[in-house]
Amino acid sequence: METGTPQVLLLLLFLPLLPPLRASAGSLHSPVLSECFQVNGADYRGHQNRTGPRGAGRPCLFWDQTQQHSYSSASDPQGRWGLGPHNFCRNPDGDVQPWCYVAETEEGIYWRYCDIPTCHMPGYLGCFVDSGAPPALSGPSGTSTKLTVQVCLRFCRMKGYQLAGVEAGYACFCGSESDLDRGRPAPATDCDQICFGHPGQLCGGDGRLGIYEVSVGSCQGNWTAPQGVVYSPDFPDEYGPDRNCSWLLRPPGAALELTFRLFELADPRDRLELRDAASGSLLRAFDGSRRPPPGPLRLRVSALLLTFRSDARGHAQGFALTFHGLQDAADNPAPEGWAQTPAAPLDGANASCSPRPGAPEAAMGARVFPTVAAVSVLLLLLLLSLLRLLRRRSCLLAPGKGPPALGPSRGPGRSWAVWYRRPRGVALPCPPGDPQAEGLAASYRPLSASSQSSLRSLISAL
Repeated sequence: METGTPQVLLLLLFLPLLPPLRASAGSLHSPVLSECFQVNGADYRGHQNRTGPRGAGRPCLFWDQTQQHSYSSASDPQGRWGLGPHNFCRNPDGDVQPWCYVAETEEGIYWRYCDIPTCHMPGYLGCFVDSGAPPALSGPSGTSTKLTVQVCLRFCRMKGYQLAGVEAGYACFCGSESDLDRGRPAPATDCDQICFGHPGQLCGGDGRLGIYEVSVGSCQGNWTAPQGVVYSPDFPDEYGPDRNCSWLLRPPGAALELTFRLFELADPRDRLELRDAASGSLLRAFDGSRRPPPGPLRLRVSALLLTFRSDARGHAQGFALTFHGLQDAADNPAPEGWAQTPAAPLDGANASCSPRPGAPEAAMGARVFPTVAAVSVLLLLLLLSLLRLLRRRSCLLAPGKGPPALGPSRGPGRSWAVWYRRPRGVALPCPPGDPQAEGLAASYRPLSASSQSSLRSLISAL
């Protein structure tokens, strides 16, 4: 059985005991509606070109006309930051949210943040007013000069609450879904305070709570919603060393479709595995040197087990993947990226995943199979013929070039001797005194005594 299979079986036994995670009342029910999966929107590649949504706010300047500033299309020739001959909001410097340059005002302001409703990572429920009487989230709270989004999420997760809220850069509040029923939403730009523990994250604002589902960045989960998002442990912070996490995905349907929105692992020893939850067989494995496919990955399984392990040095952003169930695998044609359930290599050295069958390869396979089958039949017939000859104890000669005419050896007192000549000839002369055998003995060398004894035993059994 494969290495790690006992651990997989234990996970399959205990993960269903976890309470199923479903989309909460305020969550983004369809992850495909989100254009951002990083907490600061660094991955935003949308087309909003004003600082406010739906045409509101100030117009952005084109990135190829901002050479006087620190960031322009000239400073991003490879397009890694998404800059180019356009004026869409971007976050090239890892700021707390996307922004753009604007025409300079009398106050000297030449850039502004962009309020993009679709650029809030799934699991972030939004910015809410916290008047303090009563508090927006009614659970326990705390403060920290090292507060990050995940620090607050972990605190509320340990307390057994469903929601976590960050405020004023250093305060954390916990609550339940019922608190959202009386919550008052605030503009997204009101939650503009940088987290004390991370300069690239926002932790609410003055009297404003940025509220998250505690499932974001959790190390385990049992997902039964039709669709959702799975983040690496500790997300949006970097995952830590020696992490061993698992998530069970069981959306309604006969198959699953996964799309990796982010994938950044530190090295090949940090590994994400996808297994068939029913059999435990390994379907796919990705690590720091083997990235997942850029498009959707469809798997013909109704339940999927994800496991992630990092080594003692692992630190990286991690991953974010969306999933949704497909009602009928037979009704979905198998596009590129569709995966059956083949066994994949478990060693983490230089093993690669099984190639995905595409149209050219499938067509080639359709042509090659009849040829292989025909050759196999011919080889089988040849083997049967050889066996019949050996059963008759016939003299069989097979030199590499120009074999002489052969005839069966008859008579009592037959003994076996085996001769060979490198590189391409082999002879099996028959009884002593056989003229054919004596003629060939001059050009063939006998096998060793032990090899001849082994072959005699084999032939005697035929």
